[in-house]
Amino acid sequence: MSRRAVLALTGVAGLALAGCTSESPVAQTSSTTRLPSASVTTVPTASAEPTVSHSPSNFLLATLAHSDGIARIDPSKDGSGAVEVLTVGAAPWGIGVHAASNAAFVATAEGLAVVDLAHFTRRALVPYLHPAPNISQGEYRPGGLGLAVSPDGSAVYVAVGLNTETTYLEVFDVASGAFTGSVRVGWRPFDVVVDPKGAWVATIDHDSFTVTVVDPKTLKATPHQIAPFGTEGGLASWEKIHYAAVEPDGSILLPVQGKVVVRLNPMTGTSSTIPSTANSHAHGTALAGGRLLTVGTGSFGNADGDPNLSVLDLATGEERIAPLDVPHETVAGWSDASGEEWAAVAGGNTRDEGWDGITFVRLNDFQQRQLPVPGYPQVVVSYSSL
Repeated sequence: MSRRAVLALTGVAGLALAGCTSESPVAQTSSTTRLPSASVTTVPTASAEPTVSHSPSNFLLATLAHSDGIARIDPSKDGSGAVEVLTVGAAPWGIGVHAASNAAFVATAEGLAVVDLAHFTRRALVPYLHPAPNISQGEYRPGGLGLAVSPDGSAVYVAVGLNTETTYLEVFDVASGAFTGSVRVGWRPFDVVVDPKGAWVATIDHDSFTVTVVDPKTLKATPHQIAPFGTEGGLASWEKIHYAAVEPDGSILLPVQGKVVVRLNPMTGTSSTIPSTANSHAHGTALAGGRLLTVGTGSFGNADGDPNLSVLDLATGEERIAPLDVPHETVAGWSDASGEEWAAVAGGNTRDEGWDGITFVRLNDFQQRQLPVPGYPQVVVSYSSL
């Protein structure tokens, strides 16, 4: 079936989901929990000289949202030989890598999956402190959502939603293999990001128009409203944040509607905006050097353009736009053996209007190629094997 046929079949159902629907958010009382050190599940430490199943090169990992797996993708190959699939847990969403320890961490509906990348095996599936009331699939399912790994690999931060209004940021201690604390954050964070120096972690709270900045030591949570087009409509508004990228200086970049990119100082809460001409409802975003790659999902709210990929030069403000056939969800940068830079755009749009695969866009000329990846790849990240 063609990707356009998939869009035609799923579009009506996707519109009924209202990816941003219902009532206005209200203020929440912050609640913090720190647990004594405990070993719920032991996570073996990666060997200093692991056996690697691939020669060192750049790979992609993608969560397969319509399944219970993740895919390891070698973009230098074509066809089924490019994709390995590993079962990790139901309806995976966020994924992060700590390359130095050959470890990946996956936020599933059931718990946090710990993956040994050297052998591509799941080492543990650790239940959350706040378990999902039911196990399901889809944009609104409870369980693990956005995820980030601390720069030193000692901790993993997972946004765990119980319902639209109730989400906790849970802290997983890698050494003990246990969750050690949590704090209440904003509504339904699609993404979690960390400071390059480890000074803070932040949730990107889609349904409450906030970025909640958390001190990793004290778990004190500070919300900052990000609403360049206002909050009118509440959950029914389309003008919301979804994902973020972090600059080397710690600034958080938040594309909104293909109209602006908000640059937030997470320590002070001050922000500025960078103009964008993408004019497409913004979802995933990632840095590729000094360029910001952003996935536009099409005409929603005050954006009336088509699905696209924006490539924004942060130094000059120059922006180039690559059209995409259907809405995608997230993006990661990847370089081939010759040094050519590509964007890997995951087809698993949360409104079920995407496709089962990855679209590769060469950044210098926007040449595209597609790689089928069954299971609906939702969040994609790149890494280099050791």
